[in-house]
Amino acid sequence: MSLSIILIDDHTLFREGLEGLLSRRNINVLAAVGNGQEGLRLARELNPDVILLDMRMPEMDGMDVLRQLRQNGFSKPVAMLTTSSDERDLVESLRNGAQGYLLKDMEPDQLVLALRDIVNGKTVVAPDLAPVLARVVQGDSIAPAEESPFTKLTPREKEILALLAEGQSNKVIARNLGISDGTVKLHVKSILRKLGVHSRVEAAVMAVEQGLRASRSSDQNDTG
Repeated sequence: MSLSIILIDDHTLFREGLEGLLSRRNINVLAAVGNGQEGLRLARELNPDVILLDMRMPEMDGMDVLRQLRQNGFSKPVAMLTTSSDERDLVESLRNGAQGYLLKDMEPDQLVLALRDIVNGKTVVAPDLAPVLARVVQGDSIAPAEESPFTKLTPREKEILALLAEGQSNKVIARNLGISDGTVKLHVKSILRKLGVHSRVEAAVMAVEQGLRASRSSDQNDTG
């Protein structure tokens, strides 16, 4: 499957080098631009499968671009590609609707695999940062909601949300629970509506904050 992306990064050498690497790996780079405003315009015009977005840019940084994309109704996945391993950047990216947080020193083939996983509905965080995310969401860095919206969820929705928080795709969840993809999609829509969020990632972060875990995992890992 050919994948179409837009690359937004202000470093010309890095941008052009990455464009060449991705193109040689059957990734269709629709556009590679150096500023956020141009990226926003092209996202509307070209509607790529995924946007690969630099975090640190002059004038309009990656976080601003991400927020604006979501406000504009762009619903396809956005992956941050950055040198920053700062946990605040990671959490803020996920909070604002990113489905990937990848570091620029990763291998090209790993980047391609990550992009394909992201387009297939997974949330992908650089392996080095997975422990950082776990530490942050268990601490006080993210303020919990005053009233838990989780009380509105049905037992089945909680079960699906716990699996979603483990990074499972709709297909895998459907297979695990013995239900159809379409049923999972309907449940996910309902979960997002009840939690008042716009993406699976935001819902997953909330689930981790609340300590929501799939019952199978709890049973297997019940070591205290």
